[in-house]
Amino acid sequence: MSSGNGPEQRPSDEQLAGMSREELVRLGARLDGVEIVNYPEPWPVKDTKAEKRAQRVIALWFVLATLAGLAFLGALIWWPSEYVPPSDEGHSLYSLYTPALGITLGVSVLALSIGILLYTKRFVPNELAVQQRTDNMGEGSAEIDRKTIVAQLADSGERSTIARRSMIKRTAGLGAGVLGLGTVALPVAGFIKDPWDDPNSPDSLLHTGWMQEYPGEIVYLRRNTGNSEEISLVRPEDLDAGAMETVFPFRESERDDPHALSVALKRGDNPVMLIRLRTNDAEAVVKRQGQEDFNYGTYYAYSKICTHVGCPASLYEQQTNRLLCPCHQSQFDMLQYAKPVFGPATRALPQLPITVHTDGYFIARHDFVEPIGPAYWERKS
Repeated sequence: MSSGNGPEQRPSDEQLAGMSREELVRLGARLDGVEIVNYPEPWPVKDTKAEKRAQRVIALWFVLATLAGLAFLGALIWWPSEYVPPSDEGHSLYSLYTPALGITLGVSVLALSIGILLYTKRFVPNELAVQQRTDNMGEGSAEIDRKTIVAQLADSGERSTIARRSMIKRTAGLGAGVLGLGTVALPVAGFIKDPWDDPNSPDSLLHTGWMQEYPGEIVYLRRNTGNSEEISLVRPEDLDAGAMETVFPFRESERDDPHALSVALKRGDNPVMLIRLRTNDAEAVVKRQGQEDFNYGTYYAYSKICTHVGCPASLYEQQTNRLLCPCHQSQFDMLQYAKPVFGPATRALPQLPITVHTDGYFIARHDFVEPIGPAYWERKS
């Protein structure tokens, strides 16, 4: 089908239909300007002990990937994930929840990858070829090109011997399947507990730890001293003009409950920034409609959770009265109801309504009037 060093003569459709796969492979290579320099068989002698040993080693890695994937699913479903205080029994097991997920998922991915790499190294022919590439002048592929590329792909699969290695195929498929199940289960696990089961619950997405558990309950503003059992409430005179402090909710019912005191400091939607504006700056504040009485004098309280992706926005620059989120550089203007003025955030920080109790300490008048945190499907701000 070739004439010396001239261009490849294309066979007729009848000749093309009668060609074997090997002939189609060689024809396709010549048509693509490919010169196969070296195409050795990885195992010239079939079914040797060394070949079988290499196959078992690869299968063993895939089995390890399967077992690690099953362990990951088991840890995700059954490992105790509810917070347990350090002083309570079961804290050690709880503290290993995240490491257990990371280690089992990591081992599964690593073992599967090693198995694939070993198979490629031990059984896929180390082909060395030189090809002159062309874009075919922008024209589509002809029938001859489609037939030859299919033949080349089939030949590659045949030469890799994957078709006859059932042990490797089964273990690889099992390992990849379990890992795939784990990657699907991980995001789905977050929806197992319905956040809308009780919309009036403090654990609902609509509420935070600042929600009053019963009418008239007093929720104080408390600072974190580093000791979860120490209760340090905040008075107006504790903050200088231009100062900012992170505060958390506190209830008298939690005073003798170490677990509740610790949870209040760790709950993700609880951190609030209490800011005292300078007098001249406070006179220039633009308040948000419907929230004109949420502040107490020159004191304003805003959620610390950035409305972009939920990072802690806590870098307060008192000269410009701007709050910076260090993750993606969003900036919020404290003189304009914490409205975003720079960066990717598009929503203002929710404001917590505050006042001072008769005992002289700051308290929250009620919960936020909107969900805190990043983009939310029912937020109107």
